[in-house]
Amino acid sequence: MSIKLLKTLVAISEYGSFSAAAENVCISHAAVGQQMKRLEEIYDVRLFDRNEKSPRLNQLGLALIPKAKSVIHDYETIFEGLVGDAQFIGELTLGAIPSTIRELIPRSVKGLMKNYPDLFVRIVPGTTYNLFDQISYGTIDAALISKPERFDENLNWQAIVEEELVLLTSPEVKGNDPSKILSENPFIQQNRHTAAGVVIEQWLSQNKLQMHGVMMIDSIETLTYMVTHNLGVAIVPNLCAPDPIFAKLRKIPLGTAYIARELGILTRKDCSKSRIVDRLQKEIEKILQSYD
Repeated sequence: MSIKLLKTLVAISEYGSFSAAAENVCISHAAVGQQMKRLEEIYDVRLFDRNEKSPRLNQLGLALIPKAKSVIHDYETIFEGLVGDAQFIGELTLGAIPSTIRELIPRSVKGLMKNYPDLFVRIVPGTTYNLFDQISYGTIDAALISKPERFDENLNWQAIVEEELVLLTSPEVKGNDPSKILSENPFIQQNRHTAAGVVIEQWLSQNKLQMHGVMMIDSIETLTYMVTHNLGVAIVPNLCAPDPIFAKLRKIPLGTAYIARELGILTRKDCSKSRIVDRLQKEIEKILQSYD
């Protein structure tokens, strides 16, 4: 039996449906159904009540979930304590906000995989809030995100770096007075429902600036492309590991009290991959030192 069948079963229990599980384990809805049918055939049991349109775990299926989680944990930590420098055979599912995916995540994961050549890494992009929920549900192992406003007691936060807010403009925009630039140029707003967008909105509210908004964009990556084409200016975190496009743009200090977003790694306290996540954090810190 493949461990993937149990992982899919756990995802169904956490997200409540085949379709939601499919989205979060990155396979099709049909594949989820096929995997669960295969699991039932292996043990000649029924794990789901299929009388309704959407199959639901029955009593036996629900009783299997704790044991399935235990088997997954044992599988993924099979070599812990058996060798000096931990060998890792398994999968690391890592969530990451878009602004870290072009540079910081690829470079740090590359360093990680040099030390763990048998490791399979799955990257799950998402917003801080979406990835926070996935960590809480246990469907991903770790996430590099902005610091959440709240923490559940079963979660662990490891701060890594602060990114100060700056005014981002194309090279064509002249001057260094952020208030003047904001008043004279179209403003591109990051979505207020992202973690960075919340911090930016707080700054804008505190400073009571009048601006001409032209766009609202979810990700800093997409926003950067708009600024590159001089479609407007924006307030963004000054990325700790900028991609080449972001690096070429002007970053103007806001000239007010220091305000920043904090990046870090979020895991569950019962994370079975804590050793590998610690190693990933060291790789991230090594990459950041190269920018100092």
